[in-house]
Amino acid sequence: MRMLKRKLSPGDYLLIIVNLIPVYGVWFEGWDAARVFLVYCMETVIIGLFTVVKLASVTMLVKPRDEWQAGKPAVMATGLFFILFFIVHYGIFVFVQTQIFFAVSGLIKSDSLLETYRQIPAALGHEGLILLLIFITYYTLQNLFDFFLSGEYKTVSMMKLMFQPYGRIIVQQFVVIVGSMFLGFGAGKIFILVLAVIKIYFEVYINFDRIIAKTEIDAKRKAARAEREQANS
Repeated sequence: MRMLKRKLSPGDYLLIIVNLIPVYGVWFEGWDAARVFLVYCMETVIIGLFTVVKLASVTMLVKPRDEWQAGKPAVMATGLFFILFFIVHYGIFVFVQTQIFFAVSGLIKSDSLLETYRQIPAALGHEGLILLLIFITYYTLQNLFDFFLSGEYKTVSMMKLMFQPYGRIIVQQFVVIVGSMFLGFGAGKIFILVLAVIKIYFEVYINFDRIIAKTEIDAKRKAARAEREQANS
């Protein structure tokens, strides 16, 4: 099973353009690299929110229950369970990522956790809000065409849908840690360029859907083998 895409779709080319806009802004328009980086942190939140919307849509429109694979024989779980599990688990990733960024970048300073997150809109600034709007527009169109209008929502499994964002967020976690050090040394322009290249490569050329599908197949095979062994014992 190939893990690299051999042909790019129009959506992939659009994603490349969207990720190059911050590079142009920082290099040629004087945008603040830390604020642009904060937008990338918020992109993680956007992806998570759209995943919740897709899970809820599948639950309400297609199937209220689906198989839950956790290294044991599969059990049926409700869509609400998938949604709550994702919110808690994914939310931990988002919390860690943002806290690392806030601690190193110095863009937001507050002793109150709630106040820290309330300061995000102001910290984004004008260019950050514009860039955030661009990302929201992109993900809205992407999910509309690739998930709903394509009919994928009718056949996708809850497990696959729930784990789709994790390939990207793991890459972003690594980039946040490394990028924060770049920002600390004042190399914001270089970092934003490197960040864009890394994101484009992993999000455009790595076929995360096939990786998730392979993992899902392996989990089902393992569960089936466990059931056979239990039946024979």
